[in-house]
Amino acid sequence: MESKPFYFILIILITTSCSRYYSEGDFGDVKKYDVHVHIRTTSDAISDQAYDDNFKLINVSVGYSDSSLRAQEEFIHRQITRHPKQISYLTAFTTKYWDSADWADQTIQNLEESFSNGALGIKIWKNIGMVDKDSAGNLIMIDNPRFDPVIQYIIDQNKTVLGHLGEPLNCWLPLEQMTVNSDREYFKNHPEYHMYLHPEYPSYQDQINARDRFLARHPDMRFVGAHLGSLEYDVDSLAKRLDRFPNMAVDMAERICHLQYQSKTNYEKVRNFMMKYQDRLIYGSDMTMRTTDTAEEAKSRLHQHWSADWKYLATDLTMTVGEVDGDFKGIQLPKEVIDKIYYTNALRWFNIKE
Repeated sequence: MESKPFYFILIILITTSCSRYYSEGDFGDVKKYDVHVHIRTTSDAISDQAYDDNFKLINVSVGYSDSSLRAQEEFIHRQITRHPKQISYLTAFTTKYWDSADWADQTIQNLEESFSNGALGIKIWKNIGMVDKDSAGNLIMIDNPRFDPVIQYIIDQNKTVLGHLGEPLNCWLPLEQMTVNSDREYFKNHPEYHMYLHPEYPSYQDQINARDRFLARHPDMRFVGAHLGSLEYDVDSLAKRLDRFPNMAVDMAERICHLQYQSKTNYEKVRNFMMKYQDRLIYGSDMTMRTTDTAEEAKSRLHQHWSADWKYLATDLTMTVGEVDGDFKGIQLPKEVIDKIYYTNALRWFNIKE
């Protein structure tokens, strides 16, 4: 049998090597989930752009207040009616009437209605631990045992808890010491959440410790830590939690810039972290449509955001973003890892049946 010429074998090897990774141009061809968006509009702009960019979406409700939560769910149900194969959602609850004897029962009743309408789970927002207080004026922390029956109900229904508990470590630093520009801008514009200005509130570590006690208290809970689990500043610290809590994953919503910041100086450490925990990382953007946006402006902004995140995760191209000073190189994860982060992990952690 005639042996293959060397150049023929070399071409096969090169082709095989190149095909291990996606390119920037593959962005629109790969099925993807964005598990953390906020659609609070009747406009189809976000859904239309998601369709164009091959995304399915999980809309995340936020428990500001009962009236706000109802309004958010009315918006998303209208969207789901128009885009039933493209959009799913998470509901939420509030601590209104927290001190009443039937708070847990009423909350469970509300969740039962949302779950019957298709909610994949709930989001717990940072108002727990940072805003909401009981009648005695004490902040309500997430490890409070009054949450137990509600969380057990969610576990029994095989639903997922998405937890935005605490804030980035930057939140407890002065503006000039913050590591990424997006945090600096956000906390400048939202001083009510800039905990450096509010030393009377629980510390960053207090928030993280309460969250960790909450996870230890409910080992059977399927938990996704929003925004890299508020451990965005250090992949080693996040790895310790993922090792400790096997039922914990994290989404990347609005925190990829922190990975980019770390990879500027610790490229291999960040990439190795993402390779090791590839089954526990889920893509999310935290994107919404601003009230000042036209449909075309919203679509353009969303596409640019999604495309930039893809470039960082899937390629090794040099790039810049507004959130991080200076340039850096994409982390170039293999295809099988990209497919997990963008798609199959969403199916698993949110128990999505397709």
